[in-house]
Amino acid sequence: MNLDFSVVPAALPFLLQGAVLSIVLTVASQALGTFFGFFLALGRMSRRWPVRGAVWLYVWIFRGTPLLLHLFLIYYGAPLVGITFDAIPAAIIAMTISSSAYNCEIIRAGLQAVGRGQIEAAQAVGMRWFRIVWKIVVPQAIRVIIPSYMSNFISHAKSSSLASVITVPELMLTAQQIYSRNYRTLEILMITGAIYLAITTSLTLVQLFLEHWTDYQTRGVSRARRRRLALEELVQSKENVG
Repeated sequence: MNLDFSVVPAALPFLLQGAVLSIVLTVASQALGTFFGFFLALGRMSRRWPVRGAVWLYVWIFRGTPLLLHLFLIYYGAPLVGITFDAIPAAIIAMTISSSAYNCEIIRAGLQAVGRGQIEAAQAVGMRWFRIVWKIVVPQAIRVIIPSYMSNFISHAKSSSLASVITVPELMLTAQQIYSRNYRTLEILMITGAIYLAITTSLTLVQLFLEHWTDYQTRGVSRARRRRLALEELVQSKENVG
């Protein structure tokens, strides 16, 4: 078997164009999935059982069924009830539905990892619930959810290749179209795999950065943060006294 990578220069611009669309699908659906997943996580933690039950049912269904099925239902099934989507919006909607279910559980685990005593202390000094969640719970939960969240993000990026089945011209479909014309299947797939690896490696580096950024015990409090908390003056005063 002879490999001929001379076809790569001509194919690379089209593969990169498909990769850009794959990134757009991944980032858009993950961002929406994070937004909806956060509120679904709050619903899973609600004291009202109808809310908890409805969110649990959503997560159970869409986390327990494959993304491929969601894509088919949105793109091919929705027109049967009079709702029609173009391929790219259909892919984003289906991927968002799937992402929301996974992110709901990831975010819920992070929110519940924050000690109940901190919430009760904030309530005791009169803080409102939204402010408690935003200022106390979320900053601490982020550190807990980063590894699982980014692992799901990486898996989500690879799953974007499934959008090819509903004619979205992302990276995988672009590769299929190229090797169906030049018959250099292995070479094109190897380059396609390298592009996917570059995308997932970038996400891995983002994960490492976020883990370092939120590791306050090792990194310490930043200078800007110390100034906002008036700790800088406190440290200097102690040094002057000493």
